[in-house]
Amino acid sequence: MTSLTAFWFWMTPQSPKPSCHDVITGTWRPSAADTAAGRVPGYGVITNIINGGIECGKGSNPQVEDRIGFYKRYCDILGVGYGNNLDCYNQRPFA
Repeated sequence: MTSLTAFWFWMTPQSPKPSCHDVITGTWRPSAADTAAGRVPGYGVITNIINGGIECGKGSNPQVEDRIGFYKRYCDILGVGYGNNLDCYNQRPFA
């Protein structure tokens, strides 16, 4: 993926998925359907946007655990909080 493609993917909502940017900046608000599917604000929704069909709604997963670890490491380096809902273990993937 080129850097421009990655930037586009990060910034662009792909219905019914919000953009990763809107999730991480806190501007995304889940619909009633999202909430019912366990998709609530937090880093886990970003995993759901990127790899939901493969990694989400299936319980604990080593790939998700690794990604959460990397996320926490960079949050620590940047001196920012992790936020809530870091995993997507109990989220249904976006349709």
